[in-house]
Amino acid sequence: MAVKIRLSRRGRKKLAMFDVVVANSTSPRDGKFIEKLGTYNPNTNPATIVLNDEKAFDWVMKGAQPSDTVRAMLSYRGILLKKHLQIGVNKGAITQEQADAKFEEWKNQQDAKVTGKVESLAKKKEDERKSRLAAETKVSQARAEAIRKKAEVAAAPEASEEAAVEEAAVAEEAPAAEVTETAPVVEETPAAEAPVEEAPVAEVPAAEEAPKAEAPAEEAPKADAPEADEKKEE
Repeated sequence: MAVKIRLSRRGRKKLAMFDVVVANSTSPRDGKFIEKLGTYNPNTNPATIVLNDEKAFDWVMKGAQPSDTVRAMLSYRGILLKKHLQIGVNKGAITQEQADAKFEEWKNQQDAKVTGKVESLAKKKEDERKSRLAAETKVSQARAEAIRKKAEVAAAPEASEEAAVEEAAVAEEAPAAEVTETAPVVEETPAAEAPVEEAPVAEVPAAEEAPKAEAPAEEAPKADAPEADEKKEE
């Protein structure tokens, strides 16, 4: 009878969690199992894996066959690499010290990768929070500005009505003498402009006197006429 390392589902709908169990291949998924090795929670980022590495390694060395998901988990935790190194030690290809050193080196690199991923996700989450907060602040400021403008528009008609009432009150209180004084000022302006029309009249006599000045030129022959008669009488 084959033994498998697989997942057993538990938890509520859409928030399922899984137990990593060792069970017979003929047992149902959520049925009887031989031993529980840990838990797997895919609802977090990165996924949370709690596993007893020693027990898992022992079952893998005994020949237990992991499912596809559990195989990925064992590879992520380095159990399959440890199995590969142990087989090399059993065959005499490498020593136990060399195998342990290689496994520790790989584990340190893997821990650094996991830590870097966790930090990058935390930074990304913080940046998203800041950008969301900035967007909310901008929206709040825009809403406050709109409310302020709306209040100014609503207050403008009231101010204009008050100004109109004040102007009407001032107009009623103004003395009647001021009204009479302004009327003559408007009528006197055309009278002041009347002398402009007399300029052509002054030029008319000058034009008519020019021919009269030339009239004596025609009387010259008349003055000579008596002299001619006197010569004849002599």
